[in-house]
Amino acid sequence: MIPRYTPPEMAELFSDRRRLATWLEVELLAVEGWAAIGVLDPEVAAEVRRRAPLVDDAFVAAVAERERVTDHDVAAFVDVVQDRIGQPEGSWVHYGLTSSDVVDTALSVVLVAAADVVLADLDRLVEALRRRATEEIGTPMAGRTHGMQAEPTTFGAKLALWCLQADRDRQRLRRARAQMAVGKLSGAVGTYSNIDPAVEAHVCAALGLAPVPATQVVARDRHAELLYACASLGATIEQLATEVRHLARSELGEVEEPFGSGHLAERLTGLARLLRGYLGAGLENVALWHERDISHSSVERVALPDALTLACYVTRRATGLVEGLVVHRDRMARNLLEGSLGLVFSQPVLLALVGAGLSRDQAYRIVQRDARRAWEEQRPFRTVLEEDPEVPLASTELAAAFDVARSLRHVHRFLDALEAVEVGPGARDATGPGGPDDGPGAAPPGERKEERAPCP
Repeated sequence: MIPRYTPPEMAELFSDRRRLATWLEVELLAVEGWAAIGVLDPEVAAEVRRRAPLVDDAFVAAVAERERVTDHDVAAFVDVVQDRIGQPEGSWVHYGLTSSDVVDTALSVVLVAAADVVLADLDRLVEALRRRATEEIGTPMAGRTHGMQAEPTTFGAKLALWCLQADRDRQRLRRARAQMAVGKLSGAVGTYSNIDPAVEAHVCAALGLAPVPATQVVARDRHAELLYACASLGATIEQLATEVRHLARSELGEVEEPFGSGHLAERLTGLARLLRGYLGAGLENVALWHERDISHSSVERVALPDALTLACYVTRRATGLVEGLVVHRDRMARNLLEGSLGLVFSQPVLLALVGAGLSRDQAYRIVQRDARRAWEEQRPFRTVLEEDPEVPLASTELAAAFDVARSLRHVHRFLDALEAVEVGPGARDATGPGGPDDGPGAAPPGERKEERAPCP
């Protein structure tokens, strides 16, 4: 991924130094695993670790130089490690292993760490959405269907739905992380023909992974699930960003990006397309020939680091967008009440007419006719209804049908749903509800009735 979209933590996780350092740890743990089951003298294993090279830029360069000869990155890595450790101890490095034993197990370690970074960022995004939803739950605005004004909703309701969706993305990523926290050191076709399963168990336990049955490689549906979680998160952020873009248009002017954000919503929309593209590549990697081919390898060198890196980047920037979003409540109210000429209340008017004794067909024809007249003449819908002799509604009944508060009387159900959304550790590191200022006895954000803006 280009530096522009690469948070420093992700740059480090997917660096050559981190990759080779993780490979080295797998190799050293395997040597110690052999010692643990009595195949190797523990003193030899200790000496191997003591002599193990420091994985720095010089080491990375040495492996790259050796790879020009071997044309195989793992073989080059093993050659350099064994040379640095020296013989005879160095001969135990990579003993009984295949390249995929090392690469796949180390890759799982890095991907789990990367998922943890994104999950911490998702905690903060979910909490930012929850906080803004609570603030804006009583901010009325026009709902829109097919791009046209519909019945009233509130901006807080939009935010609450995004919060619930982001929380589902968080759950998906947690499940994908759990499926990815696996390792294998079981040989060329996964039958442990040249390695004891106890060595695999020793390595995986030390790395926080679960040993799993495999061919030469860990099954790639796990990696595809992780890419799906990233793509789904990107789709949620794109939905949020697209709505911000629409509401910020000059014709609406209902929200505004934070000052100096530089068309952030458009950037997030574009990057979500990349995340979806990586998912397609990941799904193509699932079907490998027999017990292993390497058609997945080149894809993953790009798709996995880029997807996790972008997921981290877009989540952080989306959080900043939510936290800094400027809400023009007066413009929302004006668009709802004046811009629509009151046509957004056509449904409650129809129901009031039915309640007054008209058939639904009669009521529908009156509403349709008067709504068209109001729009063509650019006059308030309520005024046209009041002038219509076929409308058997008293002034108080019409007023009730055009009452915004009546339309939004159940809007707090959106906040009730948020009470089930947990505050993750990443959110607790931030300020606001669920943050360090709340104290151990604080009520969950959803229970703080005094924080909820009143409905109009």
